[in-house]
Amino acid sequence: MQKASQEALACSSVHNSHLLPSKSQDTELSFQAYAEPFYTLESTPVTGYAIFSSPTAVSVSSNKSPLSPQLSHSYASDIHHSSDNSSSLNGSFEANDESNLYHSLWLLRNELLGPECGSDYNGSLTDESVQPCYSTRYHRILEMTPDMDLKHLLIACAEVVSEADIVPFSERKIAASVAETLMDIIQKRVSVSGDPLQRLGAYMLEALRARLLSSGSLICKKLKCNEPSGPDLMSHMQLIAQICPFYRFAYTAASAVIGEAMENEKRIHIIDFQIAQGSQWLSFIQDVSRRPDGPPYVRITGVDDSESAYARGGGLELVGQRLAQLAESCGVPFEFHGAGTSGSDVQLENLKVQHGEALAVNFPYVLHHIPDESVSTSNHRDRLLRLVKSLSPKVMTLVEQESNTNTATFSKRFCETLDYYAAMFECIDAAGLARDEMQRINAEEHCVAKDVVSIIACEGNERMERHEVFGKWRSRLRMAGFSQIGLSPSVTSGVRNMLREYSPNYVLAEANGAVCIGWKNRALVSFSAWR
Repeated sequence: MQKASQEALACSSVHNSHLLPSKSQDTELSFQAYAEPFYTLESTPVTGYAIFSSPTAVSVSSNKSPLSPQLSHSYASDIHHSSDNSSSLNGSFEANDESNLYHSLWLLRNELLGPECGSDYNGSLTDESVQPCYSTRYHRILEMTPDMDLKHLLIACAEVVSEADIVPFSERKIAASVAETLMDIIQKRVSVSGDPLQRLGAYMLEALRARLLSSGSLICKKLKCNEPSGPDLMSHMQLIAQICPFYRFAYTAASAVIGEAMENEKRIHIIDFQIAQGSQWLSFIQDVSRRPDGPPYVRITGVDDSESAYARGGGLELVGQRLAQLAESCGVPFEFHGAGTSGSDVQLENLKVQHGEALAVNFPYVLHHIPDESVSTSNHRDRLLRLVKSLSPKVMTLVEQESNTNTATFSKRFCETLDYYAAMFECIDAAGLARDEMQRINAEEHCVAKDVVSIIACEGNERMERHEVFGKWRSRLRMAGFSQIGLSPSVTSGVRNMLREYSPNYVLAEANGAVCIGWKNRALVSFSAWR
């Protein structure tokens, strides 16, 4: 049993190796996190990474998450393997690695099922010959729980929750009961003031409870109801932005690329699809004010999101006033237009594009919120990209999480979320805040945990977090008519200098015109530019 489990974990580590290669190995790699056979769009391998590490710089005791409702019985959908966040940086894997993974997982499952449920392995866990004896298997899972670590308890619980709707009717109550037993065990091992995995586990446990009850949307609504005041939410958002480099990465890279593209332009129009507080454009306005031949005319169109509007305590006019005041003080001719609509609903008339302008479009962490063809035939994600392409922008910048949770099966989505957000919680921990620090706990709950709940507990239109890996974005953008723009050395240099202010565990990688930052061996965020 131990040997099978160790072998499964080893192969899982290879299967889930990510974007970041070792410095001594030149291998063909991909941004994507899983070799997924259900792609809406095929992703293309990425080759030739260069790696840079940043130098040194600068985490109430409760084992219940603040989201915890009173929950009991019901059911849900599908899971099987875990990822290991300790895999090395040489992230490529051969075709037979996935076969090895499934073989090892089959060995593990066969141990759980016992010889009375055995079958001949044919390389696939979906083969009809591999039909689990659920009651026997669930009994053995419960027997093994004292020897399971938290990660594997979560995965085992997710598997039972996912099977509660597909097991024979006579065994559904058993599945639900086993899931609740596992949740009770997990509850004793998680804490919102624990180590990174314990904190993440607290929120993933609530997501699994919500999924078992088919109440994921209710949990998300509960989060909304318990939302802090606007100033408090702003404080939480600023804390995450301050202690992790991901927003600065987006701003630094996008501002550098747009600045280069607009270097000789006299009339500039920037459309920002997540303007937030507008802070990114303060330095841009200051930079263009120093042009030797005089500042250009700058117009910014901001598309709002409800969370930023709530946090700032008002509409886009507040952002416009802030930017206009700075532009006036710098002598930059300026105009701001607020598009008071969500990204999914944006139409041509909302963008106010004028003839003679050099257009730049910025998509910072926003496209994954826009539903695609897997949600609705309206496919607003591709519709919006085609709309932007029709405007002939001089440059379009894209920043997205390097995670595969959009069309992945629930099993892969759960493991991917566990792997990705474990790294995110480690990033937060690296800032050195005390683990019982309420400001940190609140920031994690309101800025990170709600995403985890959405990914795990919600489906259809109610699931707002639908991340795609870079390879998929590249295919989607090419199908919309975009061509990728190579990034200049100054862009990478700016990001590298920014990372020097953070933990040395952050890593920078380049590939085929894109740049990515990761935590240790895990790719987290990618940036690319298009026209």
